[in-house]
Amino acid sequence: MNQPKPVIGISCGDINGIGIELIIKTLSDNRILEHCTPVIFASNKVINFYRKTMPELNLNFSSIKDFSRINHKQVNLFNCWEEDIQVTPGQLTDEGGKYAILSLQTAVAALKQKQIDGLVTAPIHKKNIQSADFNFTGHTPYLKQMFGVNDVVMMLCAGDFRVALVTEHVPVGEVAKHITKEKILSKLYLINQSLQKDFGIEKPKIAVLGLNPHAGDEGLIGNEEETIIKPAIKEAKNNNMLVVGPYSADAFFARRSFDRFDAVLAMYHDQGLIPFKTLASGDGVNFTAGLPAVRTSPDHGVAFDIAGKDKADNSSFLTAIFECIDIFNRRNGFLESHKNPLRKMTPSILANAKDEIIED
Repeated sequence: MNQPKPVIGISCGDINGIGIELIIKTLSDNRILEHCTPVIFASNKVINFYRKTMPELNLNFSSIKDFSRINHKQVNLFNCWEEDIQVTPGQLTDEGGKYAILSLQTAVAALKQKQIDGLVTAPIHKKNIQSADFNFTGHTPYLKQMFGVNDVVMMLCAGDFRVALVTEHVPVGEVAKHITKEKILSKLYLINQSLQKDFGIEKPKIAVLGLNPHAGDEGLIGNEEETIIKPAIKEAKNNNMLVVGPYSADAFFARRSFDRFDAVLAMYHDQGLIPFKTLASGDGVNFTAGLPAVRTSPDHGVAFDIAGKDKADNSSFLTAIFECIDIFNRRNGFLESHKNPLRKMTPSILANAKDEIIED
């Protein structure tokens, strides 16, 4: 019996950004329906506003208000609101943030209730989303709270190149005080677990970057490596994880040392994401590891400067949808195979297993 297609929800992001343009460009290609059943969380009127700016594209969809009415042979649009709202592409407005969050909240509720199988989120702007009901710096902390988990990991993926973060949207001046042994260990545990169940890697190898230049030069340039990061790595190894470091971040990426690992743990946002976005060439995907459900997003923002101009490249968004599908399918295969205590590793897992230990 063939496995049914997963139902993938898509939040619309800021209605004045490039999110809806990306959605239309991606879902206008009907071949996506061979792999999943998409459900857009927005409104007919907003989608039609952007459809008129791209007349050469033909997006057909079924409007639904009830998940039992999903059409698996077509793109679906779940109407989150009916009222007329002003769409002003390229403008940062309160309305843009309000409806981005309404779309997200509706989609996450559906994800929690298993009415959809995975979620792809279009970009939001961190300034206009803030309200009494939404006080988060982005999708990741919101999803952490909504699913009630102790920790999650922001992981950027491009093929076998994966970069995860200890801290996310934290001011640079405050990064060091957020770097603790406990936090690093928590991230390493979640990364290791995710690489196994979400990416099919039986024995993952994880590199850890230092916080300071030259990874501290044995304590000459800061002591976080000696007092926090190295003890965390040692404890991770004692818990049967293949973890190596800390590495000097500049040399690590310049020498492509990441090719030897299944994931890299960076200490802060720009340390990991500048080299990732440079090397991923627009095909990167943001994945939230540690959630009981699958969520991905493109690795870029709202791009107000090109919004409404039919200039947005949907490569990352398309990759985010396929990554969501693949992780959902791999995760279900992992859970199914682990029901049997006498299971054998599949050939694909054997191909990905990397048994050799890399010494410091």
